[in-house]
Amino acid sequence: MKTGLALALSAGFIASAAAQSSKYKCMIQMNAYEGEAAYVIISLINPQGGYEKTLSVLGPDKQWYNTLKEWYKFQTKTKEKLHAVTGASVGGGDRAIKVLEIDNDKLNKGYKLRFESAVEEQKYHTTDAEVALTTDGITARTNGKGYIRFVKLTKAQ
Repeated sequence: MKTGLALALSAGFIASAAAQSSKYKCMIQMNAYEGEAAYVIISLINPQGGYEKTLSVLGPDKQWYNTLKEWYKFQTKTKEKLHAVTGASVGGGDRAIKVLEIDNDKLNKGYKLRFESAVEEQKYHTTDAEVALTTDGITARTNGKGYIRFVKLTKAQ
């Protein structure tokens, strides 16, 4: 009886240790640009460069998701449920703050956060910004290449 209880407790501890995650406040500062608000996708990218998970969608209307072409291919294959990670799009010069939950076991293993952006009838940026999930890289300021001016993450309390 004691052995069975000890095994059950240790299995529960191991499972909870493997599933531990940390929360990060993510600020996205947009460049000043003309036009509609940008749709921004924040994805977890695996070490092989493939999509693993959608962490956040800044843009409420599903009809425009197909403008984020690379992510949309992943989304239509996996049929990920997005209702818990969607929010408002972000206009030129504005900033958005999102809280991202990232599994601790992804740190220092070659994973990245990819920020994709698109604006109606303008250019699509597959990799507007990319943040390395390393101990130092995750909280470093990362400059964008398109509509995003920069991205900055800080550990949430």
